[in-house]
Amino acid sequence: MTAIYLLDTSTLGDLVRNPRGAVYDWLGVVADDAVATSVVAAAELRFGAARKRSPSLSKAVEGVLLRIGILPLDSPADETCATLRADLERRGRPLSGNDLLIAAHALSLGMVLVTADEAFGGVPGLAVENWLVAP
Repeated sequence: MTAIYLLDTSTLGDLVRNPRGAVYDWLGVVADDAVATSVVAAAELRFGAARKRSPSLSKAVEGVLLRIGILPLDSPADETCATLRADLERRGRPLSGNDLLIAAHALSLGMVLVTADEAFGGVPGLAVENWLVAP
């Protein structure tokens, strides 16, 4: 099976903080190969751990990322990103750079973005789910 859920930074961060929480429960409901994350979200998570200089946090982040496959950011995500950015700016609803890349990544692969960030709700055509609530 090909991954259909793309976990964003907020979801991964919750899994790091609450390793047996709601996101963990969701991971038990879906097939292991149905879930992945973007290299952009992985970089954000690793940055947060590096900034805190906490070996235990870095270990927890790496444990989560080992369990969740990391997808490279490839074309046509760049084209999707350009079109999406122009559209969102015209609408007066721009996203931050990393959020824009994550949204474009999910859209270009036809994946459901798993996030608790409401900013993604304004992205046309993007399917969004929040796994911070139990299944």
